[in-house]
Amino acid sequence: MAHNEASSALKNGIRSMRPMLVTAFVFSFFINILLFVGPLYMLQIYDRVLASRNEATLLGITLIAAFALAVYAILEMLRARILVRGGVAFDHAIAGPVYDAVHRSVLRRPGLGQDTALRDVDTLREFLTGSGLLAFCDAPWTPIFLLACFILHPWFGWMALAGGSVILGLTLLNELATRRSLTAASRASAVAGQQARATVRNADVLQSMGMLGALRERWRSRHDEVLLLQARASDRASVIVAATRFVRMFLQTMVLGLGAYLAIRREISAGSMIAASIIIGRALAPVELVIANWKGFTAARASYRRLTGLVAAAGSEPHRMVLPRPQGVVEIEAAVVAAPGTTAPILHGLSVRLEAGHVVGVIGPSAAGKSTLVRALTGVWPLASGTVRIDGSEIGHWDPQALGRHIGYLPQDVELFEGTVAQNIARFGVEDEAAVIAVARLAGCHALIQGLPDGYDTRIGTGGHGLSGGQRQRIALARALYGQPSLVVLDEPNASLDQAGETALMQAVAELKRAGTTVVIVTHKLALLAEADEVLVLNGGSIQAFGPAEQILAQVTGARPAPLPATGTDATVDRRLLERPRAATG
Repeated sequence: MAHNEASSALKNGIRSMRPMLVTAFVFSFFINILLFVGPLYMLQIYDRVLASRNEATLLGITLIAAFALAVYAILEMLRARILVRGGVAFDHAIAGPVYDAVHRSVLRRPGLGQDTALRDVDTLREFLTGSGLLAFCDAPWTPIFLLACFILHPWFGWMALAGGSVILGLTLLNELATRRSLTAASRASAVAGQQARATVRNADVLQSMGMLGALRERWRSRHDEVLLLQARASDRASVIVAATRFVRMFLQTMVLGLGAYLAIRREISAGSMIAASIIIGRALAPVELVIANWKGFTAARASYRRLTGLVAAAGSEPHRMVLPRPQGVVEIEAAVVAAPGTTAPILHGLSVRLEAGHVVGVIGPSAAGKSTLVRALTGVWPLASGTVRIDGSEIGHWDPQALGRHIGYLPQDVELFEGTVAQNIARFGVEDEAAVIAVARLAGCHALIQGLPDGYDTRIGTGGHGLSGGQRQRIALARALYGQPSLVVLDEPNASLDQAGETALMQAVAELKRAGTTVVIVTHKLALLAEADEVLVLNGGSIQAFGPAEQILAQVTGARPAPLPATGTDATVDRRLLERPRAATG
C-alpha cells in the first residue's frame, strides 16, 4: 500500500470496508423487519387476547415475541461488531498512506491543513463505525414501515409520509442555513489553534520580551470570530430545530387522535390504532436518527474532502528499484529551485560536480540560497527544472527511504523527537548499540550523553525539550553520521556549539574525509573549512565562484584557514565576494 497511487488511497480504504458494509446493510433489513414485533404484539393483545381472554394465546404470542426480540438483539450486536471490524480494516488501509501523504504534502505544498489530516481519518472512521452509518443503513428500509401504515389505513400512510418529508426538509434547510457560518468558524478555529500552539512553543520568548499580552489579543480576536460565527449558526439552527421538534411531537399526538377518530367510525380496531402509533414512530425513527447524526455526517464529509485534496496535492510515490549504495558523487545540472508553494526561484540554473570523498564548503551571504541548495541535495525540496544526480542516478529515481539511509543531514533548526537519546541517534530504526556509541564518539558527544540522567536511555521531550541548543545539535550530528552515510550535509552545524563542540565537529569532518565520505558544509565561519577540498560561493541564488579551497579561500581571506584557533575567532569574508545583492531572495 505504501507505493499505491495516493489519489486512490481513500477509495482503497472504502473498498476494504465494502464486505462489512454490505453485511451490515443486509442485517439492517432483518433488524427492521423484526421491529414489527412490537406493533404486531400490541395488535394481537388488543384484538385477540383482550377479546377472547385466552391466557394460552397470551403465553404463546409472548414467547414468540421474546424469541424474535432476542434474534433482533443478536443481529444488532453482530452488526455493530462487523462495523467496528470494518473500521479497523479501513484504518489499516488508509492511515499509512495518509501519514505518508501528509509528509509529502508538507514538503511540496505546506499549509494545506496537514496538522488535521490524521484527525480527519479518525473522524471518518468513527462515522463509518458509529450510529451515523447505522442511521443511513436503516433509512432505506423506511418504505417498509410506510407500506405497513398504508395497510392499516391510507390516512396513516399519508400522515407518516407528510410528517417524514417535513422533518427531512427542515433538516436540509438547517444544513443550508448553517453551512457557510460553520465552515468559516472551522477555518477561524484552525487559525486560532495554530496561533495558540505557536504561543506555547515560544513561551520563553513571550515571557522574556513581554509579548504575551499582544499575542493573546491576536488570538482572542480570532477566537471571538469563531464564537460569533458559531453563535450565528446556532441562532439559525435553533429556530429550525424547534420547528422540527414541534412537527415530530405534533405528529405523534395526532396519530392517536386520527386513530381514535377512525376507531370511532369503526374503520379500524383499537389494536390497529396502537399499532399504527408504534409503526409511524418506527417509520420516523431512521429520519430522526439521520437528523441526530447529521452533524457527524457533515463532519465526515468535510474530512473526506480534505483528505481527498491532501492526497491529490501530495501526489504519488511510485515503486522504485533499490539502487546500490552510492559512492557519494553528486552532480547538479542547471538546477532551478523554488520554495514549495511558490514560483519565484531561489536558485537559478546551478551546475556543479562534487567528487566522492571530498569535503565541500558552501559560503555566501544570508539569503544566497545555501540552505535551499542543501534541501535540493537531500531531496527535501523538489526541483523546478534541472537535475540532481547521486552516482549518476537522478535523485527522483531513488527510493526516498533507501536513499535516506545513505544520507546524513544536519539542518539549521535541529529537531529531536520524543524518545531516548539512543533512539534519536539510531533514527528510530533497528538499534545497533555499538554503532550508536561509535557515532556518538565520532560526533564528540559520548561524554555529554554519559552526563545525562540516564545516559543513552535518557528520554527526550518533544522537540528536544530538556536539552540545550548545543546538546541537541551534537546529538543531531551523531544522528546524521549514523549508518555510515555516503553523503553528509551539514547546514550551519556549529550554530549552537561552544569551543569544545566546534573542535569535535572539525575532528568528525576530518574523520569522515579519511573514510571517503562526501561532506557538504554550509557555514559562515571559514575556520570550519580547514579540511575542505573545494569551496562553493553562492550569491543571489547563483554560483559566484567554485574551485579548490586554497584558491577560493585565498580570494576571500588572503590565506587558507588554519584549524580552529583556541580563541574561536572567525575569518572575515571578503565583502566583494559575499556582499548580499538587493534583489536576492530565499
